Amino acid sequence: MQEKTVTLSVPAEPGFARSVRMMAANLAVVCDMSVDDVDDVRMAAEEAFVFACATDPQTCNITFQLSDSQLTMTFLLGEGGEEPDEETAESLDLAELLLSAVCDEYQVSPDGTSLRVTKRLGASDAQ
Repeated sequence: MQEKTVTLSVPAEPGFARSVRMMAANLAVVCDMSVDDVDDVRMAAEEAFVFACATDPQTCNITFQLSDSQLTMTFLLGEGGEEPDEETAESLDLAELLLSAVCDEYQVSPDGTSLRVTKRLGASDAQ
């Protein structure tokens, strides 16, 4: 498959988590990922959406990059402003824990403006 890019922009509100999950799952199917990998991508997309929303953007902008070997999702983050309260900090910690379990790579950019999540094709089969 030639590399393809898909973008999605949704309000940063809990009601739109399903839209993000479903788009990610559909794109994982387009990449010919296994059922297990599709489930991992779905969960990673939701947790990354939760993470992005916790940084207080008005809109959650996501770029999906598809290739023969992987699906990468880049979530633009809000400015956040102040230190997160205890509940938000716990949500971020949980999101990071789940991301580390279901995707092959994830990282916040050094300038804190984006979260990049990668799932490689067939990675679940190798574990």
